[in-house]
Amino acid sequence: MLKIKYMGPRAEISQHGVNYKKSREDKYVYLLVAAEILNLIDNDDSKEKSYRYLKEAKPLTENQIHDILQHYESQLEQKVEEKEKKYELKIQKEIEQVEAKTYLTEIGKEVWIKNLKLMEAYRIQRAINKIYYMHCINDIKNIILKEEIKEIAMPFNERFAHVLHTLQGALETDKHPVGTKLAVETDKDDNLIVILYVT
Repeated sequence: MLKIKYMGPRAEISQHGVNYKKSREDKYVYLLVAAEILNLIDNDDSKEKSYRYLKEAKPLTENQIHDILQHYESQLEQKVEEKEKKYELKIQKEIEQVEAKTYLTEIGKEVWIKNLKLMEAYRIQRAINKIYYMHCINDIKNIILKEEIKEIAMPFNERFAHVLHTLQGALETDKHPVGTKLAVETDKDDNLIVILYVT
């Protein structure tokens, strides 16, 4: 069973070393939020068209998230493994491209390739986290379309806003796209909330 696990920001790798781009966070942190949203909208027998998720929830464990996603896609593990293999080939291609760089010295090539190999497991795990995240977004999108959900409101913070923005993109680029609007508003207690409206 493939596992989700937090790794950290995106690594930028060269012959000079490894730097971390803090503005490119691991999708793991957004997967935690997306799984909460999925759990919220699909475990409600009232068939609500509007969801306002404004309370603090106990975070889901990595195993719970895995089980939730597995519930929606029985072939999920196989799909993730296939994409993981493609990502491994991508890294191998990067190594071949470094070997072909004529402007680098042999030592420069060797250092760059060692850095790529050193960071391989880190990058593969980040890729797995992103794959699971995008599957979770797709599952939320499918429920929204099936149940004709019209709005989802969340506390305003960077993670909720990021997930709703990704979800907005998925809805607008679906085979049968729907209109959406992402807005920041205040609730009755003057707290900032972010709302995805589906039209």
